[in-house]
Amino acid sequence: MRTVADTTVEILHESGVQRIYGIAGDSLNGLTDALRRAGTITWQGVRHEEAAAFAAAAEAALTGELAVCAGSCGPGNTHLVNGLFDAQRSRVPVLAIAAQIPAVEIGSGYFQETHPTELFRECSVYLELVSVREQLPRMLEIAMRTAVEQRGVAIIVVPGEIFLEESAGRRRSTPIRAIPKITRPADAELRAAADVLNAAKRVTILGGAGVAGAHSELLAIADRLKAPVVHALRGKEFIEYDNPYDVGMTGLLGFSSGYGAMEKCDTLLMLGTDFPYQQFLPSKAKVIQVDIRGEQLGRRVPLDIGLVGSVKDTIDALLPLLDADRDEEHLKTSRANYAKARKELDALATNDRNRTPIHPQYVARLVSELAAEDAVVIPDVGSPVVWASRYLKMNGSRRLIGSFVHGTMATAVPHAIGAQSAFPQRQTIALAGDGGLSMLLGELLTVRQHELPVKIIVFNNASLNFVELEMKSAGLVNFATDLTDPNFATIARAMGFHAARVEQPDNLEAALRAAFAHDGPALVDVVTARQELSIPPTITPAQVKGFGLWALRTIMSGRGDELIDLADTNVFRRLFG
Repeated sequence: MRTVADTTVEILHESGVQRIYGIAGDSLNGLTDALRRAGTITWQGVRHEEAAAFAAAAEAALTGELAVCAGSCGPGNTHLVNGLFDAQRSRVPVLAIAAQIPAVEIGSGYFQETHPTELFRECSVYLELVSVREQLPRMLEIAMRTAVEQRGVAIIVVPGEIFLEESAGRRRSTPIRAIPKITRPADAELRAAADVLNAAKRVTILGGAGVAGAHSELLAIADRLKAPVVHALRGKEFIEYDNPYDVGMTGLLGFSSGYGAMEKCDTLLMLGTDFPYQQFLPSKAKVIQVDIRGEQLGRRVPLDIGLVGSVKDTIDALLPLLDADRDEEHLKTSRANYAKARKELDALATNDRNRTPIHPQYVARLVSELAAEDAVVIPDVGSPVVWASRYLKMNGSRRLIGSFVHGTMATAVPHAIGAQSAFPQRQTIALAGDGGLSMLLGELLTVRQHELPVKIIVFNNASLNFVELEMKSAGLVNFATDLTDPNFATIARAMGFHAARVEQPDNLEAALRAAFAHDGPALVDVVTARQELSIPPTITPAQVKGFGLWALRTIMSGRGDELIDLADTNVFRRLFG
């Protein structure tokens, strides 16, 4: 008998799905048995369904194609929710198969009963319950198409017994892949934008993830406008490399040069970015925003002109309308400021005469220098993102992904599972915080079980480090942020990893080289400075006041040693090298 699950597997396989991430469970038995019999799609088991959704999100981010995860009824699929939020907010195409209790029991308070159609509403672009077997083939295709075209999460909820029923067949359909398209604004809108840009004296470009695939077009318009280019974090991998107009990042993790280039412009051209921090956007400049999603226009800052279209197609149409004769002073000044800011940041990423604990900037710099030319680097949310954004050098082949919009802990390793599964021969590096690693520590077993050659670098500062920085700036004494960490290298070694713990800066480079050269999973546990400060590009009076209050309250609470440690880690080093 050909089952509904057999038809499901056939449809997924025809559209290029190669694996499904999840944990087996009774309500998924029909699906997993169909996978076993077909042998066309791999069941990529994990230790927590949250990691399954993260892994699918990473695969979708890197391939641009649909990735799939699954969860059994009740807790099995409720565990998916955080990872699905991450995928939805990162705008990557993911299909989640959420198994449900027997259909006749829905509404009775049955064992493990939940209502996924309510639970997942906010983190999906499509969400429906399959009630009868005849629905599933068409509903599955609609879900897949919606996920691919809207670049988001589609969820089908399937009572477990329906998978085991005899298939009612399927209609003829083509494989479901993204359909190439050209999307640009109307001529009148382009002319209006060109008039504003031609009248401007100092144009700055702010680019984000929407610049993907439009690097040459970005350089062309920056050259025509003689405009410095600032990038948001998600735009770093697409904008920073081979770019003589790049002046760094802005935002909480950014550079003073990026912030300055935006503050001093009279016209800001936003390309493919939904940059959320209004305090870093210019208050007096005219603003033109280009986005493929019209509903995003003007969300963050009042617009003079909003253009709906892809960055590539819009620039292609706009360029012929722009005057070529431009003053370069704004660009030259911004570039000089960037060179100064870059030099100051690089001066902090040193061995520091083998002093301990190790500066995290030095760890990130060495990772950048030693990583493969096409490495996929994935930082955890928190301090690893800070150091990755400032010290990882992109080259057009490397990828930098993470939970940069949803901002959840514990993504580095499960994202790396998805990345390495999709690209077995490509170097995948997880920059894990000690808090993030320990939150989903069981996924080290997933890495080992599937023999994924993921390289995990742990920034081990025995704290929720970024939370402490937020407390400092708010004038609060650090509280509830201490972490009692084990030796993560010992744990990893017991699981079959190549592993090393590094406490001395002199030993770091050799440990990283050995890990990167190892033919299999590897982990390097690096003891890093807890009191390292990541200074934002501009500091408000409230932050200065807050930091002063933190210092005073810390001393008064009998913890003056923390202040001394902070001064030793940051102030003395900057003053005396």
